Amino acid sequence: MTGAEGLVHTLLRSGVDVCFANPGTTEMHIVAALETIPGIRCVLGLQENVVTGAADGYWRMASKPAATLLHCGPGLANGLANLHNARRARSGIVNIVGDQAISHRPFDAPLTATTEAWALGISPWTRTVMDATAVGRDAADAVQAARQGQIATLILPADTAWDAHGSVGEAIPFPPAPEPALLAIEEAKRALGSAQPTLLLLGGRSLGATALADAHRIAAATGAPIMAEMFNARFERGRGRPPVDRVPYLVDQALAKLAAFKHVILVCATPPVSFFAYPGKPGCLCPPDCEMHVLATPEEDGPHALAQLADALQAPRVPPTDRGTHPEIAHGALTAAAAGQTIAALLPENAIVVNEGGTCGPAVFSPSHDSAPHDWLDLTGGAIGDGLPMAIGAAIAAPSRRVVGLQADGSGMYTVQALWTQARERLDVTTVVFSNRTYGILLHEFAGVAAKPGPTAVHLMTLSDPAIDWTRLADGQGIEAARARNCEQLADLLRTSFGRSGPFLIELCM
Repeated sequence: MTGAEGLVHTLLRSGVDVCFANPGTTEMHIVAALETIPGIRCVLGLQENVVTGAADGYWRMASKPAATLLHCGPGLANGLANLHNARRARSGIVNIVGDQAISHRPFDAPLTATTEAWALGISPWTRTVMDATAVGRDAADAVQAARQGQIATLILPADTAWDAHGSVGEAIPFPPAPEPALLAIEEAKRALGSAQPTLLLLGGRSLGATALADAHRIAAATGAPIMAEMFNARFERGRGRPPVDRVPYLVDQALAKLAAFKHVILVCATPPVSFFAYPGKPGCLCPPDCEMHVLATPEEDGPHALAQLADALQAPRVPPTDRGTHPEIAHGALTAAAAGQTIAALLPENAIVVNEGGTCGPAVFSPSHDSAPHDWLDLTGGAIGDGLPMAIGAAIAAPSRRVVGLQADGSGMYTVQALWTQARERLDVTTVVFSNRTYGILLHEFAGVAAKPGPTAVHLMTLSDPAIDWTRLADGQGIEAARARNCEQLADLLRTSFGRSGPFLIELCM
């Protein structure tokens, strides 16, 4: 048995059955093992940031890790941006990075790199296999680390992959998430009973439907409002679920929203801070005298903590939330608000919304409180180019559900190759491109940092010279696409795409 064969057998024993791949010469023995050993679905991405972004989306919907297959240090480096986003989402991923053979390293060939050093910035668990006999053990350790919501990177030099002394590792039992201490529940209970304004701030696993129902019990019993973190890995929303807002991105809005609170109870969340530093504005978004109480850390069992707190408060069960208002299709010109209302009105039951909509994504979020039940996946780390790849992983993890990608045109160009993979795999993904032909968010940021743009600066933010034609880009990669110039056309195209299988792209001319 080769080291590569031992690796594949260990991945299968450990429950890894999807591999997003962009391999090269040093991974050919691994590719051969994936061919001869059945059980792992291999998905080709045409650039490594597509591969890593897809693995992020897969974890968020499957709650188990996929593997990536990357080519040497530069291949890993190409995927670092979306590994950064995955780390912020606490997504578990097993990176398999082929590398120069140990015997070849002294020659300093062109692709020789400090692969392990590059991995350590985004991968808390990183290991280089130095002997084929250790492949099974190391691969099992990597999967165990990934199942705990970490990025694990296993570097496999080519000669350890082809060596005939490979081994198969046994799956390592996965411990459940630790429960929060009873002291944390008592502290949260005291804050809620203090008669001072208190906020429940949710993140991570506490944004699932069951946990939200328990948070709603607490809110109904105590009057404490609920909010979610600014950007979230997975947020179960829509009719029947509490209409929970997020901490605003814009600093002045966030400061105003949080100004009154004297206590914030963190449930799988961290204290709210601004995305960047802005002149004359605080980085911490809560008032200086606001006290933070940790009910559950992001690593702990937040849903269990909310249930325990609700029971400790003797909070009664609250009926499912349906405010009786459903979004309606807008008419006329395509503004961000009108497009958002139309998309929210037509979201299919159990859709998965992947949001990299930049300045236009919030226009869908607000009215979708009353959409059909759905999951909402955000860009969590701010490294743009995650939307199109993440839709791939989400669609493969949940093949019976329609994925709706909200995609800004500028960030979409970072990983436009993902459209080819959507077509190749025939994934049920509807991509809506908000084509305003600018880096719109950066125009807002000029004001935020008190800079004064002139013609040169504005030209750097403009994508209209030449204009990007998204319908032709999609068609060239095998995806049917159409352009909408008003809300009626958008509604027709959404209905068409939702009523058929396979990918479809809609460009909104805004």
